[in-house]
Amino acid sequence: MAKILVVAELGNGTLKKTTLSAITFARTAAQGTSGSFDILALGAGAESVAAQLAGFGAGSVLVGDDAYLANYVGERYSPTVAAVAKSGGYDVVVITASAFGKDLAPRVAARLDAGFASDISRVETEGAKLSYKRPMYAGNAIATMVVTTAVQVVTVRQAEFEAAAPSGGSSAVSKVAIEKQASADRVEFIAFEESVKSARPELTEASAVVSGGRALKSAEGFKTVLEPLVDAFGAAMGASRAACDAGYVPNDLQVGQTGKVVAPKLYIAVGISGAIQHLAGMKNSKVIVAINKDAEAPIFQVADYGLVADLFKVVPELTDAVKKAKAEG
Repeated sequence: MAKILVVAELGNGTLKKTTLSAITFARTAAQGTSGSFDILALGAGAESVAAQLAGFGAGSVLVGDDAYLANYVGERYSPTVAAVAKSGGYDVVVITASAFGKDLAPRVAARLDAGFASDISRVETEGAKLSYKRPMYAGNAIATMVVTTAVQVVTVRQAEFEAAAPSGGSSAVSKVAIEKQASADRVEFIAFEESVKSARPELTEASAVVSGGRALKSAEGFKTVLEPLVDAFGAAMGASRAACDAGYVPNDLQVGQTGKVVAPKLYIAVGISGAIQHLAGMKNSKVIVAINKDAEAPIFQVADYGLVADLFKVVPELTDAVKKAKAEG
């Protein structure tokens, strides 16, 4: 019987979609072990999202909305998460493997003297025991992990766990005490500056992603050919590592093993050959469309729809068709 604590991720006072993948993990693990799960929300806006979190079937929603946690600093968040995990007797602490989770989870594991399973893609249950699947070598091998410590800390791949939907009901909401440590005061939050500021959806949150590769040839190619298609779909824009390394777009847009892992409802790959590192970052998308002039490009092996054509000709035509379809309702 596993008792699980989900640590929610907030941004600008709102609940981030990444949290929903961690909730799906918690539901699966709790059901498989006849256990339960709670959700912990810390930081600015935590109280305002409590009502939203209360609809996902957790035993309780724990809230720490304090000026001390107004901006994310790992040294300030981790003591409170660890304290809640200890006092609540939780067996598993889970966070999605976003930048937030990758920074916070190891700190929490160290404070709890807990075993750590990172970036997992699947959880399996056998009685009260949990085991985890984790991709290795760009997904060419899958490792099975068993954590033997009394408390476990886990980060889950957002792309591998479906976003949880509200299940009805209303969990009890209560406040938690904030753990303040003098050592954390040596770390000062200055500012958060986004290297890419855009009105488009965030790459890991978007339901549609349009990505471009080196075949677009230049930053101008991205601007004049790809961006109109991105905006026609109301999508987020992504890119291959080759395009980022060439300086066509910022590194924040990179999709792949060493970039961001996404699993939108629609993924359109334009001028991307489909190196294994890129496929590792998007192959779990629900529908994949590939446009490439090379009929032998590996991207077509995972694509649901493929078009062998010159992107500079067909992408503007596709953009016009999408705009027309939207105008006609």
